[in-house]
Amino acid sequence: MVKIQSTWQKLSFFISSVHSQNYLSHCYKELCIEDGDRKSFDNCYPFIYYLEHGKSYYELAKDSPLSIKPVLLFYGMVQLLKACLLTVDPNYPESTSVLAHGVTTRKRKKQSYEFLQDEVKIQKNGLFTHIAERMFHVKHLEGEKYTMEGLLKHVGELIDLFSYSKKTSEYLPIKRINETEIVIPPSVLDSYYMTKERFVEYFRGICPHLNMQYLRKEAEQQLSFSSPIKNWNGLLCSPLAYDLHKDQYYLPSNRDNKNNLPELLIHYLLLYNLSMISRYETEWWSDLLRSYSTEDYPFIHQFLSATSEKVPYYIYLFLIQKA
Repeated sequence: MVKIQSTWQKLSFFISSVHSQNYLSHCYKELCIEDGDRKSFDNCYPFIYYLEHGKSYYELAKDSPLSIKPVLLFYGMVQLLKACLLTVDPNYPESTSVLAHGVTTRKRKKQSYEFLQDEVKIQKNGLFTHIAERMFHVKHLEGEKYTMEGLLKHVGELIDLFSYSKKTSEYLPIKRINETEIVIPPSVLDSYYMTKERFVEYFRGICPHLNMQYLRKEAEQQLSFSSPIKNWNGLLCSPLAYDLHKDQYYLPSNRDNKNNLPELLIHYLLLYNLSMISRYETEWWSDLLRSYSTEDYPFIHQFLSATSEKVPYYIYLFLIQKA
C-alpha cells in the first residue's frame, strides 16, 4: 500500500525552481518543442504553484466533513492535472475553451434520484477533453455518457463492495509473478466464451500499451503473459483495474464490462459530479449523509477515501515517468 504522505514527500522534489525548470526543459526536449528552455523558465513557477495549490486542497479535504470533501478533492485534482498538462502542453492554457470543466450533468435531480444511476456527458471542449487528448492520447469522447455505477465499477478499491452489494463478481484477480509477468485464471475462458488462442489474441489487443506477450507453458493450464514494460502500474493499465491498497490487478470478468478510460479520467468524472451535487443538490446530499437510506452512501464514502490517496499517487507516477 502506498501512503499518501510518502507521495507528497516524493512530489516535493518538484517544489524547486531549479528542479522544475530542468525537469520541464527535459520534457520539452523530448517533445521537440521549439524554444523549450525559455518556455521551461516561464512555466516552472506556474508548475510549482499548481502542485502546491493542489496539495493545499487535499490537506484541507483530509480534515474536512464529508459534506464538502468532494469539492475540495475535485479542485485539488484539477490543480494537480494542470501541473501535468504543463509537461505536455507548454502553452497551457492557450485559449479559454480549455478552462471549462468539459463535462455536464443533469442540473435538476428527479425525486427518485439515485446517484449510481446518474450520468455525466462529455463536451466537445474543456479541461476534461484536453487532459484526455494531451495526457493520455484519448480522443473522440464528445457526447459520450457514463453512469456513476459504470465508472465506480472500474475503481479497484470498490470491487469487493460491488461483489458484496450486487452479489456478482465483475472482476477476476490477476496474479503478478514479478515486475513483468502476470497470470490470469483459466476460468476467464468460460466467462469470455473463448478458446485459449482466441483469448490470447483478444487480451493482447485490449492492452496494446502494455505490449503483452503470451508465455506458452504446455505443462500448465494457466494463462501467463509477460510485458517488456517494467513496473507498469495502475496509471496506464486500463482495461485492467487496480487496487492501490492491495497492490492487486483485476481483469473484467466479461467482455461487456471492458473500460477504455484511464483511471485518472474516471476519478475526474466522479469527483466532478459529486462536487456539483455537494454544491447544488444540498437537500438530497444532506439527506444522504444523515439518513443512510440508500445504497449510494457506502459507494460514495469508499470512493472518496480511495481517490484522496490514489489521485496524488497517479499524478506522481505521471510526472516521474517523464523525468
